[in-house]
Amino acid sequence: MNSPNPSGYRNGGILRVTVLGSTGSIGQSTVDLLSRNPDGFEVEALTAYRNAQRLAEQARALRARFAAIADPDHYPALKEALVGSGIEAACGVEALTEAALRPAEWVMAGIVGAAGLAPTLAAIRRGAIVAFANKEVLVCAGGLVMQEVTRCGATLLPVDSEHNAIWQCFDVDRADTIERIILTASGGPFRERASRTCAPSRRNRRSSIRIGIWGPRSRLIRRR
Repeated sequence: MNSPNPSGYRNGGILRVTVLGSTGSIGQSTVDLLSRNPDGFEVEALTAYRNAQRLAEQARALRARFAAIADPDHYPALKEALVGSGIEAACGVEALTEAALRPAEWVMAGIVGAAGLAPTLAAIRRGAIVAFANKEVLVCAGGLVMQEVTRCGATLLPVDSEHNAIWQCFDVDRADTIERIILTASGGPFRERASRTCAPSRRNRRSSIRIGIWGPRSRLIRRR
């Protein structure tokens, strides 16, 4: 992770932005911020999984140049909603990577799950500033991601919950003074259980929360 004070702004103070996963929770918050600061940003690309209507509304409102939807079944709805807007539309997982490769200085990586790995790596490999809200990508390929950040001169900015809190208070210039970082567990299936009862918990109990989104392997890795 590079220094936490990159600007990414071009001459004139305008920042070109891409939002991967613009219809999700993090994505909608980012879109809201962009819409309230139209003079500071240009939106290059937006992507979504299958919510074509919301994606089209966002793209029109932010005057994005490119909109991509992962599920091809929803591509006709996206194209129809963008008729006359001049916004380029595309579909499929390759289109998500195409969005990440477009010339935006700053990319919000908000695609949930391992589906976010390829587009996030694409943005990193072209040296972009990547605001990172996808923990699962680090769970499944953290070594590769950090290797590519260093190799390509990209900047990774954590924006999700605990990671962002650590980043905000971390003294990068004196990283050698940090021995360890402890994160307390504020939620999850064990929150109201006594510590002595947690060890024998069955695998299906440990992986019961949000398993449909993250899958059993990544959830168990994070629970250890």
